[in-house]
Amino acid sequence: MSVRSCSIRSKRLRVISLMIVVVLTTVWVAGCSSDNPGAMRKQSVADSGSTRVPQKLSPDPTPTEKPTQSATKSSKDDNVPVTLSSSKQPVRAIYVTSHVVNGSRLRQLIDLVKTTELNAMVVDVNSGVSLVAPTRSGNKADYTTLTWSDRKSALHFRQTIKQLKNEGIYLIARIVTFKNPELAKAMPSWAIKRKDGSVWRDRSGTPWIDPYKQEAWEYSLALAEKAAELGFDEVQYDYVRFPENAAQVDKIVAYANGGGWNKSDAIRKFLHRANVRAHKHGARVSADVFGMVGSSDDDMGIGQKWDAIAPEVDMISPMIYPSHYSKGMWGIDHPDLRPGAIIAHALKDADKRNRRLNEKGIKTAAVRPWLQGFTAGWVHPHQKYDEKQIREQIVAASKAGINSYMLWNASCKYPRFTT
Repeated sequence: MSVRSCSIRSKRLRVISLMIVVVLTTVWVAGCSSDNPGAMRKQSVADSGSTRVPQKLSPDPTPTEKPTQSATKSSKDDNVPVTLSSSKQPVRAIYVTSHVVNGSRLRQLIDLVKTTELNAMVVDVNSGVSLVAPTRSGNKADYTTLTWSDRKSALHFRQTIKQLKNEGIYLIARIVTFKNPELAKAMPSWAIKRKDGSVWRDRSGTPWIDPYKQEAWEYSLALAEKAAELGFDEVQYDYVRFPENAAQVDKIVAYANGGGWNKSDAIRKFLHRANVRAHKHGARVSADVFGMVGSSDDDMGIGQKWDAIAPEVDMISPMIYPSHYSKGMWGIDHPDLRPGAIIAHALKDADKRNRRLNEKGIKTAAVRPWLQGFTAGWVHPHQKYDEKQIREQIVAASKAGINSYMLWNASCKYPRFTT
């Protein structure tokens, strides 16, 4: 073979080799393109520096976890305009735990409501007595679809609620929303996670539900519907917020925020959906907020921003307990000793918030505050909160144009009121 022939053959082999390389490269690139979502997700996670580990889908998860609803999945209710519906009559309530509802002391509280200006009760429906249970298929539990619990305590609870309705008492179902350790333990995939993937817990060791997890919303929304079915006039979302101490918490957690929302977006969107869903079942919706939310321009790091929440719910309830305000607030040296002044300032600020929104043509929730019905023995100096101190708060609220209120006492012990 001539030198020229060898040279030609070598060139041909180089050309063929080059073509093979091009073809293989093209196939590899195609494998990482949008035609292969799995490969694309793997690459983007690595490039973003995310510490989240992609979850493995289980063919038979227990409890049931529905992988069909992503963190960014919307609902048809999201585009339905909310309508606000407040009670025509003042609502004056006391807080009652589910255990007290099932106990012998309930009769005393019924008498208190029936013989005073009170006319309502705020009752726990997912704290204490297990009113509902997840639906089950074998050993699988679905916490997005609820059924009535068949426990004896739950049966008695439901009977008692019907009794309270027959007494003509306005009933408010308190739903502990995102600070729900039982739900977080049952559905750990819904819990707030640390950046290493482990479940985050607050200072008391309590795990929280991640407010960005839309699939987790379904539990509270379904519970509200069951409460309305039972006869509750209203559902009240408490702990409808992110954990406090945001500056520290946000450094160590990795929220499941696939939609790129800020915290107030998540809370607003949840309450919008809650309002639409509850109204379909004939119940009003209220939301508890920190007392300072009405006086703050931001979301206080917990996702509670007045301008975002007030247009989405029927009633907004700032927790304006005098003992919870710091020394010197509004020029008041010892807030616990001057309950009337604290209530007046807090409600004045809340009214300003609503008026500014109203001037823009935005309808807002009626303000119905939580007032202090307990003695804050840990505050120095403090005073015993009896009828006089409670009445001072009620009068201050009335002077501010607010005739509805709720009294909080974790032990459910209240003095008798005189009109």
